[in-house]
Amino acid sequence: MKLILRAVLMLGIATLLVACPKTKEEKGLSETLEQYEIIVRWAQWDAAVDFVSLEYQQENPITRLELDRLRLFRVTQYIVRSAVPFDEGNGLIQVVEIRMFNKNQARERSIIDEQTWKYNVDTERWQLHSGLPDPTQKNY
Repeated sequence: MKLILRAVLMLGIATLLVACPKTKEEKGLSETLEQYEIIVRWAQWDAAVDFVSLEYQQENPITRLELDRLRLFRVTQYIVRSAVPFDEGNGLIQVVEIRMFNKNQARERSIIDEQTWKYNVDTERWQLHSGLPDPTQKNY
């Protein structure tokens, strides 16, 4: 019994070591994605804006109407469907299914949020280059 328990424990530790980020950028990415997911799950849309790159915001300003529209929803699920790195690991395209409950209409809807994340060497931070989720898109 102890031998089996030890083998399972060693396998678990090995799995964790393999799954752990290896570089500072990878660690920063996983932390950023976790923080962003938590903020979206709690529908803290003003805080979510802080993840969007200034470059993107200059080209695509986030309006008060967009934020007010997002505030009509409570997020019920945030499911990462895929994540594909690009630009030699300095970018990531993550596809997320977000289930949202409209408080005014008492209806749940599901949207697909395709997120483009890029590492900013100057700030040493991962930033979102695709804007906030769009609850006006057709149901998935």
